[in-house]
Amino acid sequence: MLVFAAWLVAALATGGALFLSEIMAIAPCVLCWYQRIFMFPLVLVLAMGLFPLDTRVVRYALPLAFGGWLVGVYQLLLMAGYIPQSAVPCGPGIDCSQAQVEWFGFVTIPLLSVVAFSLIAGFLVFLHARSSK
Repeated sequence: MLVFAAWLVAALATGGALFLSEIMAIAPCVLCWYQRIFMFPLVLVLAMGLFPLDTRVVRYALPLAFGGWLVGVYQLLLMAGYIPQSAVPCGPGIDCSQAQVEWFGFVTIPLLSVVAFSLIAGFLVFLHARSSK
């Protein structure tokens, strides 16, 4: 059930990212692309861990979730002003330090990404702890 929950979060996050870019025409910044690079393979990796159920999928999925989480937290810190503008990896085009979408006054795309990666990592860590007993 935990692998399915992690897969469901990854699938919803991937679908949301594609909806925002393809349907709503919101172009992703460089850091958003990096987060997508970590999220999109999780849908396939976690699906392969479901059929047949293989708890060793944690070995492959957790590094992806952690890497995406790090990029997301970096972008949140950048947007909050804790990281100087000189450390912005973005080139010409979309500014990584500006929120393109903000729901309810605080929910941004990088925040949603961090929440999704945190949930996936939490499910995987719990699965690893439970299966190693």
